[in-house]
Amino acid sequence: MVRKSPNPIDIHVGGRVRMRRMLIGMSQEKLGEQLGLTFQQVQKYEKGANRIGASRLFEISRILGVPVDFFFEGLEAAAQNGASNGFSDTKEAGFDLDVLATSEGIQLNSAFFSIREPAVRKRVLDLVKTLGKSEELGESL
Repeated sequence: MVRKSPNPIDIHVGGRVRMRRMLIGMSQEKLGEQLGLTFQQVQKYEKGANRIGASRLFEISRILGVPVDFFFEGLEAAAQNGASNGFSDTKEAGFDLDVLATSEGIQLNSAFFSIREPAVRKRVLDLVKTLGKSEELGESL
């Protein structure tokens, strides 16, 4: 039996569910519990392996505290930059949105925006840019 690849839209929507769930510190178990599902089903939704129906997506949006259209944000840009099916394998140089959806990306984002002083945030940003440039050049600081 040939296994069908997940639809890119389902992958995108699932990734946005995962990102929001992690941003608010909710486990897959907790989300599944509130939906009456197992955490394995939530995993399948988040990977795009299983498509999320409209009523379920509405329920997820309510639980995660975002409007339904939150899960579709970013699809327009992919369609404009992408291939005939609306998606592109190429990414913008220097920016990978998928990194923001990782556990480390979410932690970094939360920690960064918890810094109240704008001048300190700018200095942290400058430091990260410097570290990134040194990595590209193979330098050690």
